Amino acid sequence: MSNRYKADGAQGESQAGSNGQVLANRLGIVDIDEINEAELLLLQQLYEAVLLEDLPDRKLVAADLFTWHRRWLGNLYDWAGQLRTVNVSKGGFLFANVEFIPKLLQEFERDCLGRFTPCDGLSSEALVEALAVTHVEIVLIHPFREGNGRLSRLLADVMAVQAGHEPLDYSAWDADKEAYFSAIRAGQANDYAPMRRLVGIALGG
Repeated sequence: MSNRYKADGAQGESQAGSNGQVLANRLGIVDIDEINEAELLLLQQLYEAVLLEDLPDRKLVAADLFTWHRRWLGNLYDWAGQLRTVNVSKGGFLFANVEFIPKLLQEFERDCLGRFTPCDGLSSEALVEALAVTHVEIVLIHPFREGNGRLSRLLADVMAVQAGHEPLDYSAWDADKEAYFSAIRAGQANDYAPMRRLVGIALGG
């Protein structure tokens, strides 16, 4: 493995006794199913807190993502709510290089969050555009060590609820992951049409 794929410090450590399958965590969990269950339970709690108890009906900022990530995974990982320090890829696709993440997040806050949120008053077509562009761009940045996909879905759901819609139904995305990743790759070239189609499906359109 090339050095550029190694994480620095805590982000690169596996939990002792997990055979390299589980990242070092505060609870000493070594079983992959157990850590996945813990992350899911904490994510459900975050959803309730953000969507049901204290929906942000204002313009969103990048700091909201850090806060959500820390609230979600802070009891599990020391690096929760911190920028990743390792380059990551999936299916041969390399996400943003770590050195560019701070600048990319500034641009994301200006060009996506600042442009589209709060989403109240958006037409259906405008909401689809806002969700498609915002989702593609935050996934491409992939600011955190883990949990980027799930956090990007929470962001989309917050934006949808701001606009008076229900949270998105991601079942079609999960059923055809190649179509989803193809839409992300198209977005890298500023072609958001594939993601607009997927967002329309997820919104029930």
